[in-house]
Amino acid sequence: MGGHQGSSSSSVTTWFSQLCASARRFKTLAPPSLDTAVGSTSVGDSLIRRLGLLDLILLGVGASIGAGVFVVTGTVARDAGPGVTISFLLAGASCVLNALCYAELASRFPAVVGGAYMYSYSAFNEITAFLVFVQLMLDYHIGAASISRSLASYAVALLELFPAVKGSIPLWMGSGQELFGGFLSLNILAPILLALLTLLLCQGVRESSAVNSAMTATKVVIVLVVICAGAFDIDVANWSPFAPNGFKAVLTGATVVFFSYVGFDAVANSAEESKNPQRDLPIGIMGSLLVCISLYVGVCLVLTGMVPFSLLSEDAPLAQAFSSKGMKFVSILISFGAVAGLTTTLLVGLYVQSRLYLGLGRDGLLPSFFSTVHPTLHTPLHSQIWCGIVAAVLAGIFNVHSLSHILSVGTLTGYSVVAACVVALRLNDKKERDSSNGWTSSWHEGVICLVIIACSGFGAGVFYRFSASLFFLLLSVGVAVIASAVLHYRRAYAQSPGSGFCCPGVPIVPCVCIFFNIFLFAQLHYEAWIRFVVVSVLATAVYALYGQYHADASNFIYQRAPESESISG
Repeated sequence: MGGHQGSSSSSVTTWFSQLCASARRFKTLAPPSLDTAVGSTSVGDSLIRRLGLLDLILLGVGASIGAGVFVVTGTVARDAGPGVTISFLLAGASCVLNALCYAELASRFPAVVGGAYMYSYSAFNEITAFLVFVQLMLDYHIGAASISRSLASYAVALLELFPAVKGSIPLWMGSGQELFGGFLSLNILAPILLALLTLLLCQGVRESSAVNSAMTATKVVIVLVVICAGAFDIDVANWSPFAPNGFKAVLTGATVVFFSYVGFDAVANSAEESKNPQRDLPIGIMGSLLVCISLYVGVCLVLTGMVPFSLLSEDAPLAQAFSSKGMKFVSILISFGAVAGLTTTLLVGLYVQSRLYLGLGRDGLLPSFFSTVHPTLHTPLHSQIWCGIVAAVLAGIFNVHSLSHILSVGTLTGYSVVAACVVALRLNDKKERDSSNGWTSSWHEGVICLVIIACSGFGAGVFYRFSASLFFLLLSVGVAVIASAVLHYRRAYAQSPGSGFCCPGVPIVPCVCIFFNIFLFAQLHYEAWIRFVVVSVLATAVYALYGQYHADASNFIYQRAPESESISG
């Protein structure tokens, strides 16, 4: 009996030790040579390089400009007033800093698919990469289902502009027919739209990019027409007071509209299909973001200038504003723009999902089924179909809008990890001993500083959210400043090898990103916090039971070098 118990205990200990060792593995991603990073075609199980710079910019704009410009502007303006313009500027400035971090990593590893997942795999370890993937993927799946339902509703609204159709479309076709007391909500049109977009994405990146470019250009033109038409009906008296509920309402608005900019990571995920990724990815990331900031600011100024903020509609603020001024034609144009905007957002979202699944399938953390690339179409066919099926099921039978308050967890944590990757990889790049004090720069100490900054950001966010004493808020900020100073003054950062673009202000810029992203995380509904913990636990279980045994070990290092050799050796 005792021997059996001892053997069982030893087996558990061995299994746990193996799990810990596997979790600490990380990939070495060498900067690609010119012939692998640049070219128009790829062979074997690789994707094909067909996206130029303009395609990448339109990809990022297509992923971002959607519900944010047609709906969120009015919702936030009801609280922030004309100060919603400042909300969009603050959120845009934060996203610019995040985009600088993305741009460095996209330029450093321009020939690999996977985005935030792959960056964290190289900078940290296997379990971190898997957790980032799962949190991001849940956001993408729920987001795709929710957007497809909104798109179905807008499509029905457009059809009902025709008198012969008006009033004859059943609820289960467009907005959804509630069943079982609202637990289920039947919708037929949303899965049909998802199937059509999935079929388009399966045909190839050239075809889907052409559709995205055309529809993105259409909605940008519509937004510009809206701005120009509305500019002649602005009453500057509507801009006073500019922030009727104070700066706190403006800052809270920034936390809401932050998610209207999150399309630029789609550009980073297109690395393997970009013609000249080392040059075009950073420009595409920053260019698409700057276009979005300009459009959002223009719409906010026109919207709040045309109609007093207290009278804005929360469901369709732009259409309502122009209707109130007698410009019915512009209202109809806005409806077409909303359909185009939601279509491109959904299209790019499905595209990004399949590329993330492709990366994990190649690495063995998911079944090899997901790593299949069609030899003729050059698309991850199985991954793309899987993403379409999951979104269609969610959109077809569930009221996914009720899950919206647990969204954005993956986005904020993913952005934070990407910013931390920049610092961690720069620490790895440093090979020299600091001659002024004789200390060796330590990767582990650097990571501890990053964790302290993240915890400080969460603490500051909680104190701000619950209106705690200003002392505690300043204390949290002070701790983050000290940790950032330690990173700055005790480390030297070399330029990333093989990188065409380097994030300026390292480590301060990544530290600011981490602090503000986690500050926003603390503003989310408490159910989002529960979701983060529960999903992380479930993902760890999946990794422990499957991922650690099937991961491709061809390019692994099992642990960081010893402390004395981690940077200098």
